[in-house]
Amino acid sequence: MPQPMHNTPRVVIVGAGFAGVFAARELAGAKADVLIIDRNNAHAFLPLLYQVATSAVESEHIAAPVRGILRNMGKKAANLDFCMAEVRGVDFGKRDVLAHGPDGQALSLPYDYLLLAPGSVTNTFGTPGADEHAFSLKNLEEAVRLRNHILRSFEAAAWTPDADERRHRLCFVVVGGGPTGVELAGAMAELMAGALKRDFPRLALASPCVTLLEAGDGLLPGFPQGLRDYAKRKLTALGVDVRLGAAVERVTPEGAFLKDGGAHRAATVVWTAGVKGEPVAARLGLATAPNGQVLALPTLQSMEHPEVFLAGDICRAEHAGRPLPMFAPAAIQEGRHAARGILRLLAGQKPQAFRYFDKGMMATIGKKAAVVRLGRFSFKGLPAWLLWLAVHLTYLIGFRNRLFVLANWAVDYFWSERCVRLISRRNPLA
Repeated sequence: MPQPMHNTPRVVIVGAGFAGVFAARELAGAKADVLIIDRNNAHAFLPLLYQVATSAVESEHIAAPVRGILRNMGKKAANLDFCMAEVRGVDFGKRDVLAHGPDGQALSLPYDYLLLAPGSVTNTFGTPGADEHAFSLKNLEEAVRLRNHILRSFEAAAWTPDADERRHRLCFVVVGGGPTGVELAGAMAELMAGALKRDFPRLALASPCVTLLEAGDGLLPGFPQGLRDYAKRKLTALGVDVRLGAAVERVTPEGAFLKDGGAHRAATVVWTAGVKGEPVAARLGLATAPNGQVLALPTLQSMEHPEVFLAGDICRAEHAGRPLPMFAPAAIQEGRHAARGILRLLAGQKPQAFRYFDKGMMATIGKKAAVVRLGRFSFKGLPAWLLWLAVHLTYLIGFRNRLFVLANWAVDYFWSERCVRLISRRNPLA
């Protein structure tokens, strides 16, 4: 059993996402110094990134500063601290996390127990041109970049005399029929049919030009068939062209080209078809799965280093013989369990095996429509949409954020008005 190297044990958490923040909450008040490391100084609520990209909410309203989160935990969080830094590696022998600070300064941060929860990045599966020409949606910067691009496309199209070029600018392709792809496609169609249609009367938009490409035989894998069919019908009613069995072969500035020879000409392609473990895992020399996730023991400990725990999208854990889905509920449970495992080690006990509790899945398909699976039960429509709203507001950190997001949702619901139709110049990736 790994023993602490310091009088006061030091715990380092890499990543301030769902797994990292909920792990920190478990460790608040423990007899250990806990340090959270992240390249950003804020925790972002990733399930609402698509709403940032489609002008429904502002990026600042789905994020909260990590130091503020720790402060709001009260006096019990006196043992928690934060370091804004980019992790470059780990010296497992010396038990040091090697990182670069905000000004590029080299940092060596010692630990007795380490929790790796750096998250994930977009997985384009080596599709030619996807990394260069497709937009991804995994962080706040990418969401703002996509929003800027959508709005710029309309501004440019309004003064483009050539009809073919104008049509090309106003066509959008979403690759991937999972929850993110479905939610994004529906939100884009509503944005184009509502606020942007009124903003650009000279374009005379007849209907949204949004195409959703899914390589499989149905949308929303993991949902009951009835909900999958419902999602397809609702997207079609919104004007989304849903194409199943549409595997993308390559992406170019002209659009997405399919393996069956088909092509979808569009100036904007958004890739939501997959994610993989954060690349930092590959640099650490730990055993990884093909998708970049680090292989973990049932206790969520690293196979090579028992003092190292894994949680969130970087962790290859299984439930019922299958890898856990890479989404927030699993990350939260893993983060909490990994923290409890560290507490057990501090108490001289052995960590317990992780057991995942499947709380279900949900996805929204535009206004007043959603699908929800809760165990063996499933439902759709307005009740599912209201539950989706409640759950997302509950997990959104900060009263102020909840208030602003709820206000924006109300404006969109009653007046079909997207409040954040701003082309921001603050985003360096825009």
